[in-house]
Amino acid sequence: MGAGAGSASRGSPQRTESCPPSNVHLGDGSLWCNVVNSILSVVCVLMVQTLQQDIEALRASALEVFRACREHLQDGLSEVVAAVQRAQLCHQALLAWQSKAGHLERSLQEVNTRYELEKQKRKVLHNRLVELKGNIRVHCRIRPLLPFDKELDDAASQDSSMPAGVVHAVDDETVLVKCDRPAHALINKTYNFERVYGPAESQHAVFGDVCPLLTSLLDGYNVCILAYGQTGCGKSYTMLGPHSEEECVPARGPHSDLGILPRAAGELFRLISENPSRSLKVDVSIVEVYNNDIFDLLAKERCTVVSGPKREAPTTKAAKREVSPPTRRPVHSAEDFIALAAGSLRLRAQLATQVHARSSRSHLIITATLTTAPTCSSPADRQSHGPPLEGRPSCGRASPGSPGAQGPAEQVHAKLQLVDLAGSECAGVSGVTGLALRETSFINRSLAALADVLGALSERRGHIPYRNSQLTHFLQDVLGGDAKLLVILCVSPSRKHVAETLRCLGLGARVRQVQRGQAGGGSPASRRPRNQ
Repeated sequence: MGAGAGSASRGSPQRTESCPPSNVHLGDGSLWCNVVNSILSVVCVLMVQTLQQDIEALRASALEVFRACREHLQDGLSEVVAAVQRAQLCHQALLAWQSKAGHLERSLQEVNTRYELEKQKRKVLHNRLVELKGNIRVHCRIRPLLPFDKELDDAASQDSSMPAGVVHAVDDETVLVKCDRPAHALINKTYNFERVYGPAESQHAVFGDVCPLLTSLLDGYNVCILAYGQTGCGKSYTMLGPHSEEECVPARGPHSDLGILPRAAGELFRLISENPSRSLKVDVSIVEVYNNDIFDLLAKERCTVVSGPKREAPTTKAAKREVSPPTRRPVHSAEDFIALAAGSLRLRAQLATQVHARSSRSHLIITATLTTAPTCSSPADRQSHGPPLEGRPSCGRASPGSPGAQGPAEQVHAKLQLVDLAGSECAGVSGVTGLALRETSFINRSLAALADVLGALSERRGHIPYRNSQLTHFLQDVLGGDAKLLVILCVSPSRKHVAETLRCLGLGARVRQVQRGQAGGGSPASRRPRNQ
């Protein structure tokens, strides 16, 4: 035990001697821990400082971004505010323009209403002016002396000292005729008409007095322009213009010698183009009255006097003669009108005489029928379209089966008739024989019938002999009623033709006495043609 104890006791100090290194190790661990802690503390401090610096930098960056965004937003907001202000200004301007547009629209409606009323007044005043001048007007045109006039005068008289021309235009309204019969005293006769054209007067001057009648045509009144006179006095030249030697057709184009037909066609379609409130349609028919028969030139195929459909005038149960309607073809321009007339004029009956190389042997009647269909049905339109056309015998309706129909579908017919009469002839002067002499007889009889009708109208007889001739029967609408009739007396200044000239001027004087359709004389319904 002692040994053991000694051994134990010897062993104990050995364990005790090994403790210090153990303590020293433990102490080193604390040191390391402290070192580590210090290092960690330093690292943490550095990290915290770094984080703080990063945070400060981030904060500064965020502030810059915020400031930039705020400035951008402020700029955008300013633009939005400016845009809103501009939109408000535009809206206010739009409201102002809308208000102004509404005011202008109301003003336009008022102006349109006043315009329609004024247009109606213009129609009434224009018609009254035409009626004051005379619904039947007579003009006289003296043609220039031509070479063959001198030859005829030299053959008729051996006194070369006497003037060749015996018919003179004293002024715009007076014609002087010097009647110098052999072995008789010189007698001067004067005739007064609404207008007298001297030999130097142009075609333009003649047509200037026709234009107002075309305005009446668009107002719904029938219009007739009739050339009357002996053969070779310039009727066809006045109505149609110059003729070519090869073909008897009116000249076309901007020519100073254009007659009434081409000028009237151009003026008619010009007036139509200026009237957009109506749908206007023009149909043309062309007939000739030859030997008291009516021939349809639009249905005629050959230039012979016996060809082509006749338009008879059968007697009805009421003892009233009705002329079957001729062919009507639509035209859409003045060129169409003139071309259609030119094609028909080639078929007109003609014959060379001692007075005229192309003497017309028939009465030519060119009729342009104007159909108007109002496109609007406002009260002003109905007032402007309706009253002047009521009761007018020459203005038919589109629907004959419903005469009481009113409204925009109503159609009214007005007719423009251009009449180139065959010239009256003296067989001894013209030198015609045989068939030509028979033609002359029919021509003179039809002209005499026309004179009888005009004379009966001037004397206001109860019976007007329209049925005595196909010519007067065909022209009944324009000879009676409230139609506008212009008679152009064409006379020759030659001394050889003084007898025919006096007869023509005498007829014109009788026509001037016809009084009908005067202003204030009642409505058109009260001015129907007299019953046959």
